[in-house]
Amino acid sequence: MKLATYKDGSRDGQLVVVSRDLSSAHFATGIATRLQQVLDDWNFLSPQLEDLSATLNNGKARHAFAFDPRLCMAPLPRAYQWADGSAYINHVELVRRARKAEVPASFYEDPLMYQGGSDDFIGPCDDAHFGSANWGIDFESEIAVVTGDVAMGTGAAGALDGVRLLMLVNDWSLRNLIPAELAKGFGFFQSKPATAFGPVAVTPDELGDAWAGGRVHLNVESAWNGKRVGLCAAGDEMTFHFGQLIAHIAKTRNVRAGSIVGSGTVSNKDWSRGYSCIAEKRAIETIEHGEPKTAFMQDGDRIHIEVKGRDGQSVFGAIDQSVRVALAA
Repeated sequence: MKLATYKDGSRDGQLVVVSRDLSSAHFATGIATRLQQVLDDWNFLSPQLEDLSATLNNGKARHAFAFDPRLCMAPLPRAYQWADGSAYINHVELVRRARKAEVPASFYEDPLMYQGGSDDFIGPCDDAHFGSANWGIDFESEIAVVTGDVAMGTGAAGALDGVRLLMLVNDWSLRNLIPAELAKGFGFFQSKPATAFGPVAVTPDELGDAWAGGRVHLNVESAWNGKRVGLCAAGDEMTFHFGQLIAHIAKTRNVRAGSIVGSGTVSNKDWSRGYSCIAEKRAIETIEHGEPKTAFMQDGDRIHIEVKGRDGQSVFGAIDQSVRVALAA
């Protein structure tokens, strides 16, 4: 099934069930009003939502209406946890190669991860606001999962059973703020503003055999100002699958229902597939030409991110955002 959250003036919005082709929707009123409710009581509430989803997809839902992604908040408008990995080691290799640094051997055995802000997410079609273009505004096209409860100490296989939903992500980054923060030795903070999510969260079965081995075997398309800049394969080159990423968190703590775990920038060794963030394009330019040529995003720039299924239909709907800068450079 596919779930979304409509804006209603509240912090957590109103839960809706969305048809498989994203053409229609139905409020989940009477079952649950918020997605977190469903995650907290998944075994009882999700079958009821599945029934409503089946009715909607069969065209028999009496109070269905046209689905509009512009009315959506992030599917989970605020979460107990947002932990983003860097599961595509090619991305790390490129960035480090550009600055002539080696990738430590441990990076291939233990995933990188940071704890992002989870109290304020951005809807799929909401403008992204920043204080200055000098901060180095960059998009990052990713996939994420939403978990149920996963107990501390759970291994990768068991952790994968905790995946409830999948989502599309734009993990905004402010590249020019990153070096100073990393130099402090404590990681990202101001350089990671509010994250945006696609309009619809989907259960893994919606992907069919494209969901295999804890990976999404589909392409993530990124279009910057109307020009496609990336068509990156999300599956085969994902070094650490989602079960491994969740297990990484669960090594020392319980993972509670409603935790969001991101894949990090989708990245491929084949440069002809393009890029899922500008930093990677700039790294390639540095490797090839000695310096970057592509500037970061400016006021008014637009980013469109989408994943198409093997049937050609949009899986999560599209993230389609414009950059708004208070002090345009």
